[in-house]
Amino acid sequence: MATRSSTISSIHIDEEEKKLDSTLRPKTLSEFIGQTQLKNNLKIYIEAAKKRKEPLEHCLFSGPPGLGKTTLAHIIANEMNTRIVTIVGPTLERVGDLAAILSNLNEGDVFFIDEIHRLNRLVEEALYPAMEEFILPIVTGTGPGARTIKLPLPRFTLIGATTRIGLLLSPLRNRFGILGQLDYYTPEDLAEIVKRSAKILNIKIEENATRIIGGRARGTPRIANRLLRRIRDFAEVKYNGVITEDIATEALSALEIDELGLDVMDRKILSTIIEKFNGGPVGIETLAISISEEKDTIIEVYEPYLVQIGFMKHTPRGRVVTDLAYRHLKIHKRDTSESTLF
Repeated sequence: MATRSSTISSIHIDEEEKKLDSTLRPKTLSEFIGQTQLKNNLKIYIEAAKKRKEPLEHCLFSGPPGLGKTTLAHIIANEMNTRIVTIVGPTLERVGDLAAILSNLNEGDVFFIDEIHRLNRLVEEALYPAMEEFILPIVTGTGPGARTIKLPLPRFTLIGATTRIGLLLSPLRNRFGILGQLDYYTPEDLAEIVKRSAKILNIKIEENATRIIGGRARGTPRIANRLLRRIRDFAEVKYNGVITEDIATEALSALEIDELGLDVMDRKILSTIIEKFNGGPVGIETLAISISEEKDTIIEVYEPYLVQIGFMKHTPRGRVVTDLAYRHLKIHKRDTSESTLF
């Protein structure tokens, strides 16, 4: 039914982008721009753990994609002078997979699980004693002859990242000592991120152009960096390679990114709810089918920003488009007092 989104705010990252993200990723908290309160708290937690010569407590970072959850995990490992082992939650299919990773960690290592909300439940339950007591119960044999071996583990730091914290069971969530909610970035912070990335990538860019990009990056550093690279292409092919305010504006127009950072899929979601469902309410399953997009992508990538800027709201009956969205899209709101539950 659904197709992978190819818009600038897409959740999907190819190998080339992963390499670029790694290049642009800050290595220390002092290099990390934005998320000031969380960053300041982490500085204290890390310094305290280093003074006690203990691993940092387990951390759980939540928030929409592209805000820096993975970056913070790598920064913590770097600041703690230790190794990081990374894995995506769904790939841990069996307790044996978990045992193989944990038993090969060294004292103080960081074990980072992205998309931790998608862990297999049996693996998740096996994590409980591993996080609390640093032991991993392994059942050998079957039936009456089965027995449990407690595998001792080095003291490690588990860092989980999730875009859907509500899907985490409370027993797992409660075992994290440090919780961090990452919020959307300000346009000013994003302009600074664009400036830093341009310097690393040796891209010539004017100050006003960084502000243009920062203002249309949906509050998300990953999107700001994507826009920077795409605008660089326009500057190199059509102009002299320097990104000016005019070039940035022209390129963003060609990319169909409007002044609020909405892309083609954002507008498709809003216009579909307006035109097909009279502004809502509409259920997520129906909406996903209507626009040929994955339900989880709508929930994780597009909805948070649309809700954040006040263009969409959730009701018990489904998604509803607000008057702000009508005005932004320049669509006249039909006068009706009837709504249908889908």
